[in-house]
Amino acid sequence: MKTILLMATTADGKIGKHSSHLVDWTGKEDKQLFIKLTKDAGVIIMGSNTYDTLKGPLPNRKNIVMTKNSSRLKYEKNLIFTDKPPKILLNELKAQGYEKAVLIGGSQINALFLKNKLINEIYMTIVPRLFGTGLSMFSEETDTQLDLISTHQMPNGHILLKYSVNY
Repeated sequence: MKTILLMATTADGKIGKHSSHLVDWTGKEDKQLFIKLTKDAGVIIMGSNTYDTLKGPLPNRKNIVMTKNSSRLKYEKNLIFTDKPPKILLNELKAQGYEKAVLIGGSQINALFLKNKLINEIYMTIVPRLFGTGLSMFSEETDTQLDLISTHQMPNGHILLKYSVNY
């Protein structure tokens, strides 16, 4: 099971101003990339704060929301709230026939997957914008080596970096 972390970050390395900040600052090209990659995988995994910034489950893909809040645990056709550990969750998705999952944040969920060595690749769009303060990609300290797969210059000064994670 391949897990891709898909993030947009400002030039100063922030994925948002705060945990409830809407991701409306990344631009059209990044949104198109997001739609293509997540629909191709068929499943997205996120934390509850990230889900709360959306207007509901994203269509045409399974939305999995990781939460510690037991009152939110529920299952609908394309929306699942779960408290399962990441490894078990990925094993279940693989058993259901999924080959890829796209991790879309936030920083706590990203750190949880990275700490458990479950992220295979990172697709990072660098947006020419500065927040100064805000959320980092990971909520915990890490020292993880990445190997560059490719770079792609997008319109409006955006740069897409693709990395493999070298554990």
